[in-house]
Amino acid sequence: MEFENYAREHSHQLLRFAAVLTNDNGIAEDVVQNVLIKAHARWDRISMIDNRQAYLRRMVVNELTSWRRKWARYVPHPNTALDRPVGDGTGQVDDHVELVGELAKLPAKQRAAVTLRFLEDLSDAEIAEVLNCREVTVRGYIHRALNALRIEMTAPSALPVLHGKEA
Repeated sequence: MEFENYAREHSHQLLRFAAVLTNDNGIAEDVVQNVLIKAHARWDRISMIDNRQAYLRRMVVNELTSWRRKWARYVPHPNTALDRPVGDGTGQVDDHVELVGELAKLPAKQRAAVTLRFLEDLSDAEIAEVLNCREVTVRGYIHRALNALRIEMTAPSALPVLHGKEA
């Protein structure tokens, strides 16, 4: 497959993955653009890899890590307005906004593992390949992330207030 075709068909998946990891669409676009530039330069070798998407996801994680080291003073602030669906009166919007905010508080590796598991539906082995770690480490990342999310999402401040009383 030629690089242009591959990039056209799969860049949106990389962008979505990067957006969840960075919690900033602008940074995600920059990271994916840098990854695609690097991949284009090495496409003759990358095109021979069986699981190109996993390889490019790893490149996104590595690029983001490198970017964060370079810009260590940058502190990401979640922009939940970008992910807010319109016209939903069921309370799902509030849950989504709260979840995105809590995901942003997780360490990068935990956030990446949870994203790859629940957004990309990857197995432990595939996530381990992307994050360049062992499967048991992936399970630990996901376990700690889910525990942190449970604690934060069920904290008293997260409970709705009904007529001046907490639920």
